[in-house]
Amino acid sequence: MAKEYPRTRRVGEQIRRDLAEIIRLRLDDPRMAMVSITAIDVSRDLGHARIYVTLVGGDQSERAEVVDHLNEVAGYLRGELGRKLRLRMTPQLRFLYDESVERGAQLSALIDEACSHDDAARETVSDENDNLKETP
Repeated sequence: MAKEYPRTRRVGEQIRRDLAEIIRLRLDDPRMAMVSITAIDVSRDLGHARIYVTLVGGDQSERAEVVDHLNEVAGYLRGELGRKLRLRMTPQLRFLYDESVERGAQLSALIDEACSHDDAARETVSDENDNLKETP
């Protein structure tokens, strides 16, 4: 990833706030109510922005439909965003699905499972040691 500059970070955060509001209030698609913007990467020249989104619930095909729909209405969203931002040029928007949240949940579940197996193994060893101590 390229070096992140304070201005691009500030612009990205403002885009995230404004875009979340526009999607929530202006798009009349019930699927968009479940969309969450997780991150935005803005190019240094502010010409392009990659918006990473997640969808609460839903399966793989529904996620793909939502991202496709967002990319189809990207021009409309860019125009609405341009009215809110005070920039010389509004970045072109490209929406991508962010799988990091799901991966994090999967890793957390694996860690919890490993810990529970480890605890069960410790209890078994402890019980066996107690039995050995009691036997003369």
